[in-house]
Amino acid sequence: MTTEISKSTGTALPTPRVDSTPVPVPTQAVEPRQRDPRVLALQRFAMSITAFNILGHLWFGFEQAPITPIVCLLVGYASALLFETVDAWTHDRAPDYAGGAKSVAVFLLPAHIGALACGMLLYANSSLWPYLFAVVVSNASKYVFRMRVKGRVRHMLNPSNTGIAVTLVLFPWVGISPPYHFTNWLHGALSWAIPVGILVAGTMLNAGLTKKIPLILAWGGGFALQALARWLVLDQALAAALLPMTGVAFILFTNYMITDPGSTPSSRRGQVVFGLTTAVLYGVLVSLGIVFGLFFALVITCLLRAGVLLVARTRGRVPA
Repeated sequence: MTTEISKSTGTALPTPRVDSTPVPVPTQAVEPRQRDPRVLALQRFAMSITAFNILGHLWFGFEQAPITPIVCLLVGYASALLFETVDAWTHDRAPDYAGGAKSVAVFLLPAHIGALACGMLLYANSSLWPYLFAVVVSNASKYVFRMRVKGRVRHMLNPSNTGIAVTLVLFPWVGISPPYHFTNWLHGALSWAIPVGILVAGTMLNAGLTKKIPLILAWGGGFALQALARWLVLDQALAAALLPMTGVAFILFTNYMITDPGSTPSSRRGQVVFGLTTAVLYGVLVSLGIVFGLFFALVITCLLRAGVLLVARTRGRVPA
């Protein structure tokens, strides 16, 4: 205790003791930073399709040359970086891959998925050029067919599906990998366990991250309904119309292609309409004798969605 002299009375007054011990300041708990669901979904997709390609060439019986996925990846990375660099320079903005190695890796995830999808689903015999063409078209479509929706510029076409569809049109001798391609060397329980595993993994991924289960259910249900309609109206064999649903290619298309977050609606109603529209268009195309209807139906559906959004924006129903 220290003292000081009062100016009015001249008496000594006690002064309070000054405690030098710092008073602890309560701090707020720092919550862990949540990761972007879109990036997580892309990472899971990339890991899944990479593992499937490796196992496919080593064990499942993929018929493309083993060098095909490697070259597709290299061309996919190079073309994606080139298109983004040119677009960023044209619009005077920083490229999306700017910010270090992590930003580059995240930016290349869609290109990685698209390249492996084109190399896996197309079959061009011993020629590599159709695969590479599909990969380049896949990446280019993201910059050619896009529009502003709710303040964000979005690509309107499914990239890998577009690359495959354009390649099938321009290269008539190129086809889709045959159904047996994905389980060619598997026998017994593995021949059905692998498709079931892909179905379960893809469904869990879409349920937890992309939130596209309504779209998947609408697409699957719509596919069954169009098969039933073709049987009742056109007298086509019902078993043959439903048979594609049992193949690995259909499972991959359903869980890993039609659910592309960038080119599909986010609302539940929009997803249902999108899935049903794709199924109806597939039924029409197949009834007209057009092969590879899955890929063409999805391209048309994406274009129809872009048209609807454009009309809605013109009328002021959707903000630009």
